[in-house]
Amino acid sequence: MQIPRHLVNQILHLAQLSPDQEISGLIGGRDNIPRSCYPVPAAEAGDRRLDPKGCRAALNAMAARGETLIAVLHTHPNAPAVPGSGDPALPEFPAIPCLIVSLNTKGVLEMRGYHSDPASPTTEFDLELTE
Repeated sequence: MQIPRHLVNQILHLAQLSPDQEISGLIGGRDNIPRSCYPVPAAEAGDRRLDPKGCRAALNAMAARGETLIAVLHTHPNAPAVPGSGDPALPEFPAIPCLIVSLNTKGVLEMRGYHSDPASPTTEFDLELTE
């Protein structure tokens, strides 16, 4: 997946605003290229499920900008950028790719992408930074 530098910067900034908390959001784009990040709060404090109203608001904002859902985003403040059993998921979109950002590395952004489909094992995919 190609990711524009401005989006990576936006994601990193969002993650650094609350470095001790997991942050989640939806990534919207056009032509299967990610372009925008839409933060979505947890359903409840300490909950890893995404707030359904926040998801709807993000999807509506994407549609208003002519974008579609490209990926789900979340951060790992103290763990590597690999999927965990408690990671947020969108049951409505089981095959949507997931981007995970780790803040566990000092001064270096670690971001990885994963395909998660209930019918097959989770697999990592390459991320390519673009201008």
